[in-house]
Amino acid sequence: MTARLYNYDLDVDCYRVRLVASVVGLPLELVGLDVFPGHDHLTDAMLALNPARRLPVLVDGDLVLTQVPAILWHVASQAGAALVPAAPAAMLEWLSFAAGDLACATAARNASMLGQGDPVAPRAAARAALRRLDDHMVRAGIAGQGYVAGDTLTLADLALFPAFALSRDFGVDHDEFAALRLWARRVRTVPGFITMPGIPDYH
Repeated sequence: MTARLYNYDLDVDCYRVRLVASVVGLPLELVGLDVFPGHDHLTDAMLALNPARRLPVLVDGDLVLTQVPAILWHVASQAGAALVPAAPAAMLEWLSFAAGDLACATAARNASMLGQGDPVAPRAAARAALRRLDDHMVRAGIAGQGYVAGDTLTLADLALFPAFALSRDFGVDHDEFAALRLWARRVRTVPGFITMPGIPDYH
């Protein structure tokens, strides 16, 4: 049975799931929702799946997942462990960073594009988080490593990519982050890579 993803094409977290699924070659049944302005995610049927009132939601048989790191891990694990290293601590550190410290990037984008709050504070927080990631990639490059958790692509790279790739949507230019620009180009060459509206062709 194909897992079912309740999806909004412009939602960053939904894109993360679609991206991981595409890279690992896992087919998903996409259930398209009109989140803005339709608010389809607030129907009784959707609230029964996720009372937190947000996407994505992944349904795989009897399993219902609503937390992005768990969804990404589940999708990656269905196609073997290529995106999950044998010693996953560094990957988990940056996967947690994507869901925690860098979540402000989504808030900044929603504020800038949809008028959901004041973008000033989340934009500043997102810029600071991206600076930390850029500094990390500078050090990784010096060590001869091209990805956030070592010398091979992991789930963490795909989870982190959208926040940087879409940062222009909330007023943070890619030119501020030379190491991330190189890293983003590297991620884009991965077989199975897909894009979403708003991600530029070049970084």
